[in-house]
Amino acid sequence: MVTVGLFVRLEARPGKEADVEQFLRGGLTLVEDEPGTAAWFGVRLGPSTFAIFDAFADEAGRHAHLTGRVAEALGKKAAELLASAPSIERVDVLAAKLPA
Repeated sequence: MVTVGLFVRLEARPGKEADVEQFLRGGLTLVEDEPGTAAWFGVRLGPSTFAIFDAFADEAGRHAHLTGRVAEALGKKAAELLASAPSIERVDVLAAKLPA
């Protein structure tokens, strides 16, 4: 069961779209080691717009993720890859279907 999540919008710098895509693909291996992250998705919303959506059972899991390896990696690469700072929204999950 998940109760909280994050929606992070990322706008790639011109010419850095493939690098942002690769960053998101590589991010999956980092979150696989996070026991508090129940679901994690790196998605493309448009030609240069990307997002991360992830879900957690509780606030402790969300906090651990926000201070974890993906957040650290994004912080180090943001200025190089992104046109603006990531937009991070804390969300409440109202309903979810997750694999068993």
